[in-house]
Amino acid sequence: MAGKARVIVMAVLLVAAYCSWGYGQVAPPTILEVDVENYVQYVADTSDPSKFATDPGVTIVVQPKNFNLSLEIGDIVAVNGQPAKGTLTRNFQRVVLATAPNPGQAIADTVRNGLVAATFDFLKSDGSPIGTIVTYGPGPGSPAPGAPLAITQGSFAITGGTGAFVGARGQWGQAVTPQTIAQRQASITEDPANRRRNGGGRVRFVLQVIPMSVPQIVTTAAGPAVTHSSDFSLVTASKPAAEGELLSMFVTGLGPTKPGVDPGKPFPASPPAVVNSPVDVTVNGKSVEVTAAVGFPGAVDGYQVNFRVPSDSAKGTATIQVSAAWIAGPGVTINIQ
Repeated sequence: MAGKARVIVMAVLLVAAYCSWGYGQVAPPTILEVDVENYVQYVADTSDPSKFATDPGVTIVVQPKNFNLSLEIGDIVAVNGQPAKGTLTRNFQRVVLATAPNPGQAIADTVRNGLVAATFDFLKSDGSPIGTIVTYGPGPGSPAPGAPLAITQGSFAITGGTGAFVGARGQWGQAVTPQTIAQRQASITEDPANRRRNGGGRVRFVLQVIPMSVPQIVTTAAGPAVTHSSDFSLVTASKPAAEGELLSMFVTGLGPTKPGVDPGKPFPASPPAVVNSPVDVTVNGKSVEVTAAVGFPGAVDGYQVNFRVPSDSAKGTATIQVSAAWIAGPGVTINIQ
């Protein structure tokens, strides 16, 4: 039975080629609310390199009127309300633009105060990398037309990414929340090894990410490729899932694995190619236990995800959705009895 089940699974995965996003289609955007703490802006207020990063205490700086450089560093602590790890770094060049400038400011039709190149470097809870999102643009000023309504300032473009976010694009800016504390300004002479001890700001950034692909639960002629783990038969109206049962589903678009494989190459049988990004499965909007998320042996961009149906699930039709690196795909429905 195991061999027959394996053949069925492989056939299901092959169907993915006809069910995933076409090359001419654009994946829908995903909103990432990224919370950053211990956020400090180190202002280049001296040209003497021997003084850089030498003062262990909290420093005070007076911002020059224009054209100076600074580096900002903060800790990523949450994404969409879920605990996360990582680092935000921003190269900031002060370029004050104003329609009615004060002395030292630049006259312009736009109102901004700098050019920003930023990198969001996301990590898993164990410190292993998930990927980066790389950005550039003017800020803060007004948000871009069409940006998420939570953004109150900044018009930055997402220009690319790595790892789980390879090929990503989009836009982002800053949101103001009751928890917002502006980043602390410090001299470039302050030792950044003491950044967390010396303290900094607390800021939320909102990223509208258009990924290169999103997770897709494979769909067959008989319905979604969600199976009973016991025999790999499809979950159907005539053979529904049970409360507390372990199910398997077959998905595309979950991204890199560990150990990795070269792009376009099939996943090996051993060792298992474990999905590198955090994978979340929801049943009727509620996160459930995920027991495995691996590349299916011999498949290219085909994955098996095992998850458990909650013991308190309501009987009837349930919506299943999967996400990787906080990027969710469309839901499918299965029957629970």
